[in-house]
Amino acid sequence: MNGPIVPPLTHPDNRRMPNTALPRHHLLPAEAHAVPAPFRSFAVRSDEAQHAHVARAPCGRVHVLDTPFLNDAALAQLAAEGRSRVQLSGCGDVAHARTSAAELAQAAPVVSHVLAHLAQVLQRTGVMGDATASYASSLNARIDYLGTWGSGFHNDVARHFSRCLFWLLVLDAADANFVQPHAGVVWPLRPGQLLVFDPVMAHGLCRPQDGRQAIEASFDTGRHDQQIFLTGELRLSDAQWAALGSPWLPVAQHEARGALDLLLAEFDEQSGAIKRPRELLRGMHRSVCHVDRDISDDA
Repeated sequence: MNGPIVPPLTHPDNRRMPNTALPRHHLLPAEAHAVPAPFRSFAVRSDEAQHAHVARAPCGRVHVLDTPFLNDAALAQLAAEGRSRVQLSGCGDVAHARTSAAELAQAAPVVSHVLAHLAQVLQRTGVMGDATASYASSLNARIDYLGTWGSGFHNDVARHFSRCLFWLLVLDAADANFVQPHAGVVWPLRPGQLLVFDPVMAHGLCRPQDGRQAIEASFDTGRHDQQIFLTGELRLSDAQWAALGSPWLPVAQHEARGALDLLLAEFDEQSGAIKRPRELLRGMHRSVCHVDRDISDDA
């Protein structure tokens, strides 16, 4: 039997959901990369020892799924709890607060088995295979409330993040688009959507009227200035990355393809443009591979 036995998806009043209520699954293409000259592709190394001399290409898809087990009341309850837990000091700030299955159940009593349902929804992506247990294990390892007051463009590559996909459950994010400027991804966020994406690609939040620009002043006024999410990591094995079409390969192969190392990239927070790309020209060369620090899997 694959994975633990989990309850079927239900409405918040515990009525079993029909098959037609399975979450909608959008696949957003994210492989047509806008790479700055003189580079021709993107790749990422890691500052972990196990991947110091290999690199992988970014994942070429963003997954967007609905979460039909969460109604408006549950989303509002979780958003309120998230706001009480994260501390945002000003526009552009981002903050995390760790939570647990027990705390989520207490925060949203109108729905039961929140993590089991999330695992079922995440399983539909297939990024960790077919067994629900893999997704449930990731959820049990760590789940955070994430608060943002807008978010400039950045990527997440420190420690083990380059071998993770991130998931992001929207609790409250009115009038905001999720944008990956180098992959052409622009997605309007709404409560109840669950995104799964590769954090090594630059990402940020933009107002629809600002196009693909993350303009801090646009988030500094009005009642929808802040956003609340639940978030976590899906740590993929090397075999799982290979199955997604992003295998870890020797850095020499990526260098031959003209790859820019996203471990070293620095982004303009408003436009997402990569700063000083020519200074990164030998970043993928074997002789300059390095490990900043040796961090264990439990860090």
